Amino acid sequence: MSQPRNKTKRNNKKNKSNGSGNGFELPTGAGHGMPNLKSDELAPNIEDSAGEFLTTNHGVRINDNQNSLKAGDRGPTLLEDFILREKITHFDHERIPERVVHARGSGAHGYFQVYESMAPYTKAHFLQDPLAQTPVFVRFSTVVGSRGSTDLARDVRGFAVKFYTQEGNFDLVGNNIPVFFIQDAIKFPDLVHAIKPEPHNEIPQAASAHDTFWDFISLMPESMHMIMWVMSDRAIPRSYRMMEGFGVHTFRFINDRGKARFVKFHWKPLLGLHAVVWDEAQKISGKDPDFHRRDLWEAIENGDYPQWELGVQIVEEKDEHSFDFDLLDPTKIIPEEIVPVQRIGKLTLNRNPENFFAETEQVAFHIGNIVPGIDFTNDPLLQGRLFSYLDTQLLRLGGPNFHEIPINRPVAPLHNNQRDGFMRQTINRGQTSYDPNSLRGGCPFQAGMDMSGFASYAERIDAQKVRQRSASFFDHFSQATLFYRSQSEPEQNHIVRALRFELGKVETPPIRERMLYLLAQVDTDLANRVAAGLGLTVPKKLDKPLNLSVPADGDPRKFQPKRSTAEIEPSPALRMVDNPNFTLKSIKTRKIAFLVADGYNDAAVNEMKMSLMKAGALAMTVAPRLGVLTGAGGDPLNADCSLLTGSSVLFDAVYVPDGEASVAALEAEPEALNFLNEAYKHCKTIAASGAGIELLAKAGLPVSVSEGDSENGSPMEGSMDPGVIVGRNGDMAALAENFILGIARHRHWERELSMMGDPAQMPGVPASKRARASV
Repeated sequence: MSQPRNKTKRNNKKNKSNGSGNGFELPTGAGHGMPNLKSDELAPNIEDSAGEFLTTNHGVRINDNQNSLKAGDRGPTLLEDFILREKITHFDHERIPERVVHARGSGAHGYFQVYESMAPYTKAHFLQDPLAQTPVFVRFSTVVGSRGSTDLARDVRGFAVKFYTQEGNFDLVGNNIPVFFIQDAIKFPDLVHAIKPEPHNEIPQAASAHDTFWDFISLMPESMHMIMWVMSDRAIPRSYRMMEGFGVHTFRFINDRGKARFVKFHWKPLLGLHAVVWDEAQKISGKDPDFHRRDLWEAIENGDYPQWELGVQIVEEKDEHSFDFDLLDPTKIIPEEIVPVQRIGKLTLNRNPENFFAETEQVAFHIGNIVPGIDFTNDPLLQGRLFSYLDTQLLRLGGPNFHEIPINRPVAPLHNNQRDGFMRQTINRGQTSYDPNSLRGGCPFQAGMDMSGFASYAERIDAQKVRQRSASFFDHFSQATLFYRSQSEPEQNHIVRALRFELGKVETPPIRERMLYLLAQVDTDLANRVAAGLGLTVPKKLDKPLNLSVPADGDPRKFQPKRSTAEIEPSPALRMVDNPNFTLKSIKTRKIAFLVADGYNDAAVNEMKMSLMKAGALAMTVAPRLGVLTGAGGDPLNADCSLLTGSSVLFDAVYVPDGEASVAALEAEPEALNFLNEAYKHCKTIAASGAGIELLAKAGLPVSVSEGDSENGSPMEGSMDPGVIVGRNGDMAALAENFILGIARHRHWERELSMMGDPAQMPGVPASKRARASV
């Protein structure tokens, strides 16, 4: 009888061998058949139990895993049961401390490829060869919540990329927002303590809508630019795949001649910039708190590999002081109209982790992991992060050898004199562990700069040692104003509503008043609108100085904000709606709900499904029950979700096909009508054909006839809403075309604007009453 062999293997039908001879298989499309060095390096650590015997951690095969060892079948358990003790002991120690911030995350493997050599700007090896593909691991995250919190909290999203380059690991540890709350790292513990659940009752979880956070912010005007971003739709993205990423800080590029330039890093999503609305985010948190995590996983499993382009803003050193803001200030951006973003390469994520804990949870990013050709600046927040990111891993991952955990190991060889410590895995050969030495010929020896040896940029510094902040850091409002005034009308409305929600949760009136005064420094209309929602008026002055972040012996007058006198011109690159950087109108990977029941029109469903699939979308059926549905023509159709398990907030658009029996069954389901009402309220595209139009009318939605050509996705004839598209004449091709154009707009924000202040415009109000209300 043949026995299972002990071997490391990977089973994945989608994958193909990379020819490395180690039994590991590279995902199809990963590097277009090119070997992935990090995948090869991870291969020996992958365990697959298929066809194998159950063993202890020491390789002893286990005969009985159902019963502990006892003195008789009803007697006491014996201490000698080493199998029980090992199993329970390991279980008791499985948890490690979660990250203080960015605890909840999701990760994926992939590769980066530069478009052309960046040699004029940087000598970094991975930015030279357009044919080379650098392995990466990317972790997305929320910042505030714990590991078990929701994906859809209003929060900053972490966007951390580990490049496994041939010169060592480079970690670009950024966010989906290009600025931060504070200018100096010494305030980071205060910020996190303020935004985390309040210590007396551990409430609220993964939320900033509470007193301690807004108390802190109301006394820290340097946070106002960041507040505008966090209160915007950027803080509730539709998907990780549909959000930008930023390096936040200003770094340096250094070329092989030693010339340095300032650089800011950007990630531009190829699927465009999209968000959900706040009401939708709250409901998704209840329906599927893993929404973003699931979205990323399923996209990769389906072969819809997420992609971003790496962009850089490069500034010559001679121009460092030519702006009305400081390049070293992490609360400021360089507007793209001043310094355009050059797109220099593409990031592709094409493989999900084998094990969440081993990879996504144990991956350790450190902003100090850089390679020759990239260096730091004197940004005071960046300088503090250089300490914090390394220090936190010592506790979280159990000691100084966390770099040996497989996901953290570089593909570049490691040779140094660091030794021992908890969980050391490397077996260092030889008798020396010091430098200099003669016993091993001086090895490992230092590398010259011509051998990729890292040498820090020789920046000239002529200054006194002081605890001070540069006067160029004190304009706290100009860029906050720039961001708010650059938003489209719907986006500005969302910021107002977000601030009303957040400050409405604050229980201390003086905190609200201080915040309204700060908002007035950003934009008086913004402040007045927020105040109206709180039943307050904007204070004309404050009793105390605006900025209370002042040293004990400092003169408060010297620390008050100073606004730039430059005229503020809106920046279209800062908005999400009609952003000029994202002009591609695509519905690729969008999820479309088909609302159906037994008796649906087979032909209508099949034709619409084929049209959507050709456009790259995913059609999913939502029905009153699970199981197999039967069409009017006898075709079977599997229900992907029931009305109980599938909600409109989990989809991007809705289609109701023809079929009198199907529509009659849906009309009897209150949840079906609510499904449509909710989709309409959230400004999504809704389509119906034949009898399906009756269901829209029953739900109180405006309906019209879709015939002939369309403009911007809206029917030319009889349209009451450009996002509600119907067809009575059986021309499914025209209906599908209009539907696809409507979905490509993402949301129909004009619907939201028309409903504001007019309850008769809300879904659920019959069209006849809606018309009378508008007369």
